[in-house]
Amino acid sequence: MAGDEQLVARVRASLVQERQVAEKTMFGRRMFMVAGHLAVGVAGDELMVRVGREDVRSAVADPHARPCVMSGRPMADWILVAPDGLLGDDGLDAWVARGVAFARGRMNG
Repeated sequence: MAGDEQLVARVRASLVQERQVAEKTMFGRRMFMVAGHLAVGVAGDELMVRVGREDVRSAVADPHARPCVMSGRPMADWILVAPDGLLGDDGLDAWVARGVAFARGRMNG
């Protein structure tokens, strides 16, 4: 749980400049919503990022990312980023920004 809390705190810090952010516990995980849409979450020591169905393939081209599967079921819009892909603020911030961009794009669709 300590790793969870550290990553949650880092995600909070990454989102500090964003408007319309809500943090909730969902699916047994800490999830962050932007503009009323899920954007990112913390699953153990990994970051869940909502990238959208169209961008999953390009996202998992990153060596630290893989498709997200919950309870044996693929989550079509989501990927998981391993801890090595979250090293330093730049690594985390880039993935969080990707989830925020997806959530903000949902405002128009």
